Amino acid sequence: MTIVRHLRRVFVPALLAAASVLAPANAAAQTCPDKNIFYHLAFPAGGESDIAARHQQVVLKKRCPNIETVVQYKSGAGGGVLWAQMNSLPADGFNLVGINLPHIVLQPLEGQVQYKTEDHNPVYWFHYTPDAIVVPASSPIKTYQDLVRMAKEQPGKLTFAGSGTNSANHAAHERFNIESGARTTYVPFKGTGDLTTAVLGSHVTGAMSYTAFAINNRGKVRTLAVAMDKRHPQLPDTPTFRELGIQWVDGAYRGVGVPRGTSQEARRRISDLWAGLNADAEMKALAEKSGFELIDVGVDRMDAFMKERIRAYLEVAKRMGLGK
Repeated sequence: MTIVRHLRRVFVPALLAAASVLAPANAAAQTCPDKNIFYHLAFPAGGESDIAARHQQVVLKKRCPNIETVVQYKSGAGGGVLWAQMNSLPADGFNLVGINLPHIVLQPLEGQVQYKTEDHNPVYWFHYTPDAIVVPASSPIKTYQDLVRMAKEQPGKLTFAGSGTNSANHAAHERFNIESGARTTYVPFKGTGDLTTAVLGSHVTGAMSYTAFAINNRGKVRTLAVAMDKRHPQLPDTPTFRELGIQWVDGAYRGVGVPRGTSQEARRRISDLWAGLNADAEMKALAEKSGFELIDVGVDRMDAFMKERIRAYLEVAKRMGLGK
């Protein structure tokens, strides 16, 4: 999949080159679990996390037909409700939790959630989804330049939906205001699935979302800009921020974590299993269709990856006024 180059500017979190290398060599040889997997999601059904989990559910069933992947939802506080409780789940290697960056770094800095970044125990990061600004297809806003002009003419009046507070979408919204010199209002929802109706019904001006949202709602929304090195192949008419003169390449990561106390053997097993899913041709096709960028960061590279991400997001947090 796409290799996203490392950027030097501290506000634009660098994407590790390691995140885009091939899956581990032992991925194809991973063994199937001997019990059903309980996959806990921090966002409601219908959003990117849910779509990703359903893709994994399909491919895992094909590869391991004797087990089921049971997807469960516990949404609220932009993911904070489940993430505060994940360590109370059984540490048996069969209970997995969907986790997101930069959410699990930014949220604790505000002090309103009941968890810390270090409470998380990630075992695999499998997706990267670039930021995208979208408006309803019926919107009078036709271009990014239209958006900036209207936002400056009506300070604070334009509203943009996003998934959660102190999330990737929230960070993107603050970034837009800083880069454009305009002032718009952020409207947080529990997840992308919940904000879709508001966007399509023009109850908000648009959304600070992801390329996946733009692609999955193609024909219903207009994408004004994407935070990528190059134009997205499924959004060929949409300029990148770089084309607009803005050095903005950013987005969200999705992964799976396990409760503290889960054995190293179980963590390795899950990491290898998820590497096998990402390497599957069907998964690659599903990800491409939905606008996801597959990445592979397993347990072997986890510590270095998290240190780099946390370092980058602390710079983002300063611009958002968090952690003062």
